[in-house]
Amino acid sequence: MLNGLVFSWHLNLITLIVLAILCLLYTLSILFAGRGGSHPPINMWRVLAFVAAILLSGLVLLTPFDTVARTQLFAAHMVQAVVLTTLCAPLLLASCHDWLLQPVLEHPVFRHVLRALTRPLVASIIFNLTFLAWHAPAIFDAAQRNEVLYQLEMLSFLFTALLNWWPLIGPSRELRRLSYPQQMLYAFLDGQPVDIYAFLLVFTGTVFYKQYVLPLWFTQAGLSAVADQTIAGSFLLIPGLVDLVVMSPLFFRWLGQLEQQAQLADQKRQEEAEAEEAENARREAEEAEEVGGMEKSEMEA
Repeated sequence: MLNGLVFSWHLNLITLIVLAILCLLYTLSILFAGRGGSHPPINMWRVLAFVAAILLSGLVLLTPFDTVARTQLFAAHMVQAVVLTTLCAPLLLASCHDWLLQPVLEHPVFRHVLRALTRPLVASIIFNLTFLAWHAPAIFDAAQRNEVLYQLEMLSFLFTALLNWWPLIGPSRELRRLSYPQQMLYAFLDGQPVDIYAFLLVFTGTVFYKQYVLPLWFTQAGLSAVADQTIAGSFLLIPGLVDLVVMSPLFFRWLGQLEQQAQLADQKRQEEAEAEEAENARREAEEAEEVGGMEKSEMEA
């Protein structure tokens, strides 16, 4: 214990098994996909993205930080949630090339299930309902008392966040069909429920989660459970800022797409005009040839 913080290690077996399975599946997918030579080697930056996602997940879920987040500081819990949903989930999606998922998509059942779950409205509802339901005070208190239940809560945040990010950066284009304006609208609307919850944490001044035992240094600094909850809400506003960051490149890509479409339209009109001029010139030549033939016939006559 350091300044009242409980730095105790717990064997979070479920989380450890899940992360190990993810590592095994990713490694096997790369090895088997690369055997036939039908796919290009996976880029190193994708492998680094996967490693970063696993390390970050392990850092917030398999270290004493998890104990502090579950028992002492709600702000630490919210750091866990933000790291898993805003960093780890997009990193995991970025680590997958589209051909890594092709064997799964070739199976009709899996393809239909993934297509249904990654629809923007469905994915957003699943994530937001999962996040908000777990933070209902009665359910959250039960998770605080039960370490296994708390692990399931954290893992559910991670996996539903994968669905939530899919319409924006999902590796399979077959399951990601939103236009750039639709993606911007999705990024804006999708974060509203969590943002509202974050504002409640920041501004209500009411303590929703009363089982936390604040560390000594926190109370000695004159901070209370309300301050802890306010800090947690401030952390939870970070994903909203990330949404704005995501919307910016989408906007410029949309402008680039509009410019490209305009250039193609201009090129098509120019080609049509040149083709029309060539056709007119051909007709004029034929008419001139016909007139010349008639004059020659008259002269011979």
